[in-house]
Amino acid sequence: MDLKLAGRIVVVSGAAGGGIGTTTTRMLAEAGATVIAVSRSQANLDKHIGPMVASGLSVIPVAADTSTDEGIATAMAAAKNAKGTLYGLVNVAGNAAPATWMPTTRVTRKDWRDLFSQNLETMFFMSQAVAAELKAQKLPGSIVSISSISGMNTAPFHSGYGAAKAAIVAVTRTMATELALDNIRVNAIAPGPTATPASEAFIDKDEERDRSAIAMGRRGRPEEQANTLLFLLSEASGYITGQTILVDGGLNLKWTHLRSDNTSLFLKNEEFRAAMKR
Repeated sequence: MDLKLAGRIVVVSGAAGGGIGTTTTRMLAEAGATVIAVSRSQANLDKHIGPMVASGLSVIPVAADTSTDEGIATAMAAAKNAKGTLYGLVNVAGNAAPATWMPTTRVTRKDWRDLFSQNLETMFFMSQAVAAELKAQKLPGSIVSISSISGMNTAPFHSGYGAAKAAIVAVTRTMATELALDNIRVNAIAPGPTATPASEAFIDKDEERDRSAIAMGRRGRPEEQANTLLFLLSEASGYITGQTILVDGGLNLKWTHLRSDNTSLFLKNEEFRAAMKR
């Protein structure tokens, strides 16, 4: 299928973590897009995006922190200077570090604000910037963000993260409504457990557990999330807006990933499990 991305500029915020963002960047470039690959880590850009550039893919690495106005301005300047027509945005940047897992009764204002800043605010203000530029140029476009299955259901011991990811769903619906007549579509995906470098911080390999908890019997691969992102970016989904698609292998159909103490079966070790409950 021709995704009709040739000659179009797509910004990927959170492109160099080695997981979904990196895979999406590569697949977008292979589909003909010029990708503005944004990461706050120059080292990660060198490691994960550098080889794409060296291989001749149309990827422009940009070191910028999109949780700040300055970082967003840097990313947008790169998009404006690139050859092609601005069209899309993928919001991957977010955070769910092990230290953010804790009982709701222990969440501080700083914990809460940090999770919303890293997950919701980055998505919102980056989307705002791209949408404003598309509107100013009277261009069609597509914005896609990553929520989480934690934002579509309960998130025991991770209430701040779940709330921030649920807010992405709400913002997606509202922005989609506001921008529809400008021919700018806004959608999201909600991944289930996916094998990425970030997830390895707290998820181990356990095929028996995965068969029990997930309808399809396995964790997802980054390219399976990226395929859905590319679909929502492209004209193949031209009549879809305001939606959040669960890409979870059917985990939500079973939703049996909680133990009797309401902690996730996917947690890596008992020390972490005990620490987050304190």
